[in-house]
Amino acid sequence: MNLTFILGIVGGFILLIIGMSLGSGEGAVLGLFQFGQLANFADAASVFIVLGGTLATIIAGHPGKMLAKFPKHLGIIFNQKKFNPTAVIDEVVEFAQIARKNGLLALEERANQLEDPFFKKSIMLIVDGNDSDKVRDMLTSDIEQLSTRHDDVASMYEKASAAAPAFGMVGTLIGLINMLVNMDPENGSSSIGKDMGTALITTFYGVILANLIFNPIANNLRTRDEEECLCRQLIVEGVMAIQSGENPKFIREKLEGYLEQNATGGGSEKKKGRGGRGKESE
Repeated sequence: MNLTFILGIVGGFILLIIGMSLGSGEGAVLGLFQFGQLANFADAASVFIVLGGTLATIIAGHPGKMLAKFPKHLGIIFNQKKFNPTAVIDEVVEFAQIARKNGLLALEERANQLEDPFFKKSIMLIVDGNDSDKVRDMLTSDIEQLSTRHDDVASMYEKASAAAPAFGMVGTLIGLINMLVNMDPENGSSSIGKDMGTALITTFYGVILANLIFNPIANNLRTRDEEECLCRQLIVEGVMAIQSGENPKFIREKLEGYLEQNATGGGSEKKKGRGGRGKESE
């Protein structure tokens, strides 16, 4: 389970509630909190404007099959599977040792035990004797195609993050227009407070929705992609080394060097070049 995501979201809302309820005076809990003030931040019109407008924008701009997978996207975030590059390296080295002792054909039986379909496909491509350039191109193409779909999914939440504050401003304009229209120059208007409340609360809702919901979701999906992208690149490099008959010890050192380079940001240009990310989040 992705505890950091959950703690961040829950902690953010708790801090907001504390901030909105701070106040002294008669009826204050512990002399610090006026929880009755929370009602000031509840406005049905603002919810309809911000949430409704944001959802309408996303629905209008994305295919239904992508929207239908929203529960799956959340499942990927909440039930976070940790990708372990070290374990991938160990497994690649194990295959290299088998290939060195018994040949590439001996890898087929072990490959059928793999749970990762990408890893299994990579091994089977070299077992079948395909040309090394062809194998690399096919595997790289798989990563690029997967990355494109993942980028589309993350972009959907980033667009929602941009739309929410925009509809917050729309609500602000609506509230100000209603306030001005209903204003009586001589006697004032009893709806000024309500109209101003809608004007300000919609912006408040839009900012919270963008920065405490949609942005964290998009960032987590991109992080997951990058994590698996690294593991898949290790698989590609390892499989190509196995096919060329390199020593298992050398393969380990090579992949660990690749891992270290990636950790220090040395692989950023390579990532940009291939557009690669990882875990299918759609």
